[in-house]
Parts: sequence; structure tokens; C-alpha cells
Amino acid sequence: MTDAPELLPLEIEVGRVLAVVAHPDDLEYGAAAAVAAWTDDGHDVAYLLVTRGEAGIDGMSPEQAGPLRAAEEVASAAVVGVHTVEFLDHADGMVEHGLPLRRDVAAAIRRHRPDTLLLFNHRETWGPGSLNSPDHRNTGAAALDAVGDAGNRWIFPELVAQGLQPHGVKHAIVSGSPQSTYALDVSATVDRAVASLAEHRAYLDGLGDHPMGDPEFLRMFLEMAGQRFRGSGAAVPFELFSF
Repeated sequence: MTDAPELLPLEIEVGRVLAVVAHPDDLEYGAAAAVAAWTDDGHDVAYLLVTRGEAGIDGMSPEQAGPLRAAEEVASAAVVGVHTVEFLDHADGMVEHGLPLRRDVAAAIRRHRPDTLLLFNHRETWGPGSLNSPDHRNTGAAALDAVGDAGNRWIFPELVAQGLQPHGVKHAIVSGSPQSTYALDVSATVDRAVASLAEHRAYLDGLGDHPMGDPEFLRMFLEMAGQRFRGSGAAVPFELFSF
């Protein structure tokens, strides 16, 4: 058992979901289990990747890694029922929280018109003493800012000229956050989540003997979260924002 606070049930109606993350594999370290549950229930889910993860494999050049990792993400998404995967092609490792990224995400929100954004940890750390990466922090913060941008026709008015009318998002839920207070039971989709992570073969191989290089690491993580959520078999923790 864990001494961490008990997680509360995530009881929002997610509706249409747009996931916005920095890298291929960000969603697969937990959130994909929830995605599988949502697509099983008939929800439309699309993925938006800010980069192609081209700087993520030490032993492979970005020119090789980018296309390979993008293909792995498309295959990984399909395992959990997602067939729309888009890439913004910002530079991996150098993602900046600024107007260009806010505009790109706001345009995607207006294009996909989601009820819920699914994001990855934008906090400074993963927990005490464990720093988060700039790409994760900047992507998540920019996506949260883009919620307001997407709903205001006078911010990035060129988007209206392109036929992208304002759209209001109802919720943003953040996986991997050290400030998570809610959770979704994913006991029925753990196997598919592990299989989804396993599609990132080149990335996992590049991790070598690191514990996160074994897809079964995910099963352990989800089961540990389940202990904090009514003792369920497995759960995905979330930080929740409502607008």
C-alpha cells in the first residue's frame, strides 16, 4: 500500500477528446489505458504530437529517429482505438511556450472541437527531487493557455479567416501530474495499454536496461495507482481543470 492520498473518481463526461503532448510515448506511459476505455465506450479521441521525438534516442540520428518514432506512435495509437494522429513538427528538446505553439494548439482545438483535452504533466517536477523536462512543461502550459485562445475570436483572428471558428473546451485532464487528485479505473484495459507502449520498440530499446524500457513497468504503475483508488485493480491518476 501507499501513503499517498486516496484518489477521487473522475466523474466528468469526457465527450470528444483531443490529446496534446510533446513526444511519442508520452501518452503511452499511463494515459493510453484511459484512452482505450474511452474509445471502447464510443468516444472520439485524436492525438496531437508537438514533436516527432527525433532527439529521443541517443544512438540514432534525428533524421532516422523522427520518422521511426512517428510511425511507432501511429501504431501505438491504433492499439487503443485512435486513428487520428497529427504532428506539429516543433523541434524535439527545444519546445518553447510562446505564441507559435499557442496558435498551433488553438488551431487544432478549433479544428477538432473537443470537449476535453488530455495533457501530460506540465508541472516543474514529477515529485520531490525529480525534475520534469522543458518540453513537457512548455507543451502542457501552452495547451492550457490555448484553451482560452481557442474560445476567443479576437486572439489569433487569422484562424477565423481560415474558417476555424472559436470553440470552448469544458475540461483538461493531466496525466502524470504530481498534483493528481482524481482517477479512472482502467482494470479492463491494462493489457492493451501495455501493448500500446510496446509498439515503441526503437525507443524502448534505446532505454537499455532502464526500468521504463520494459512495457510491464506500466502495469506496475497502473496497479500502484489503483491502490490509491478504492483498491481497484488499476487506475490512471489525473489533475483536473474545468473551464
